[in-house]
Amino acid sequence: MDNKGEGWMIFAAVALGVAGIMRIFDAIWAFRAHGELPHEVENALFGNSLNNYGWLWLVVGIILILCAFGVMARSQISRWIGIFAGAVAAISAIWWIPYYPVWSLVYIAIGIFVIYALAAYGSRESVTQ
Repeated sequence: MDNKGEGWMIFAAVALGVAGIMRIFDAIWAFRAHGELPHEVENALFGNSLNNYGWLWLVVGIILILCAFGVMARSQISRWIGIFAGAVAAISAIWWIPYYPVWSLVYIAIGIFVIYALAAYGSRESVTQ
C-alpha cells in the first residue's frame, strides 16, 4: 500500500473541515446578531438581512465539512469541491491584503496548498513512478 501524499490529503481534509466549522460559527453569529446592520450590507448581493447570510454560511459550512470527510474517503466529487473551495479561499483573501496582510497571505497559501494536495494526490489510484 502506497501512502505517498497521504499527509497532503489529511492536510486538505483538515483545512476544509476547519473552514466549514468557521463558516458555521459565522452563521451562528449572523443568526444572533441584533441591532443596526452595517451600511455595506444594505445593498448586498443576498439582501439586507443577516439571516440570509446566516443560511448561506450554514449551508457552505455543512458542505465543507462533508467535503472534508469525502476527501478522506477519496471521493472525486469532494476532491473537486475542495479544489473549488481552495481557489475561492485564495482568491477572496486577496481583497483583505490591505487590511490584514499576514492573515491574507497565510490564507492564500493554505488555499494553494489545498489545491495542490487535491490536484496532485486526490485521484483514486496512486501514481507510481
